[in-house]
Amino acid sequence: MSDIRPAAVAGSWYSANAEQLAGEVDGYLEAAAATPSVPNVVGLIAPHAGLMYSGPVAAHAYRQLRDRTIDTLVIVGPSHFVAFDGVAFYGRGGFASPLGVAEIDDAFASDLMAATAVIHEDRGPHRREHSLEMQLPFVRRVAPQARIVPLLVGHQTEATATALSDALGKVGRNKSVVLIASTDLSHYENATTARALDTVVLHQVEKFDPDGLQAALLNNPQHACGGGPAVAVMRAARALGATRSAVLNYADSGDVSGDKSSVVGYMAAAMSAA
Repeated sequence: MSDIRPAAVAGSWYSANAEQLAGEVDGYLEAAAATPSVPNVVGLIAPHAGLMYSGPVAAHAYRQLRDRTIDTLVIVGPSHFVAFDGVAFYGRGGFASPLGVAEIDDAFASDLMAATAVIHEDRGPHRREHSLEMQLPFVRRVAPQARIVPLLVGHQTEATATALSDALGKVGRNKSVVLIASTDLSHYENATTARALDTVVLHQVEKFDPDGLQAALLNNPQHACGGGPAVAVMRAARALGATRSAVLNYADSGDVSGDKSSVVGYMAAAMSAA
């Protein structure tokens, strides 16, 4: 078995042509140039839909990694196709993309698995999953030297989010690491309803209140498909010294498609240390 996970959605969710993909990603990053630079970024939240829809929003988050030397990017996303308990780590090797292979930081991942039993090695849920893969076009353009730790959250329980955040906070201390939560917001509501639902998440992120976000998700899981990863990354970012959180951009799929009757919401956010 190869240790390189093949790209699952290249050629459908984003271009399989390296030159075209690089041009598209660079264009989104350039269009986000007006976003203020956030110093000392510890964590990011970025969406994971088809690149033409969520890429313009994700670029606002990934611009924050430009001109930085980062050893490890821990990418945490939801499992859309496979149900399981805990957090699945791909294990060894790397993730392929048209822009090259993102190598996995095995040592960091091993320390995570030693820190909590909630994280286990399981490649199965990763095979079809797009929530981590959709981060790679940006990762490969802004931080090509960084290794990744790909983590998929199964059942998004509060206990799993807590255990994951505790482990990330412990293992990531004093390391060159940025945490990335992959999540879209509300799904298939009209734009007015979507914005009302999404504003709940935006407000909790802006307040840097992971407990408030967790409570909102327990009340209505439809706020965000990757709410658990977002909560875990926010909590861990605080443990790693982040003191501030900012929503950098918000949009919905109708801004691209023109159809505001049924949209998906997208947010870019950053957590930073003083």
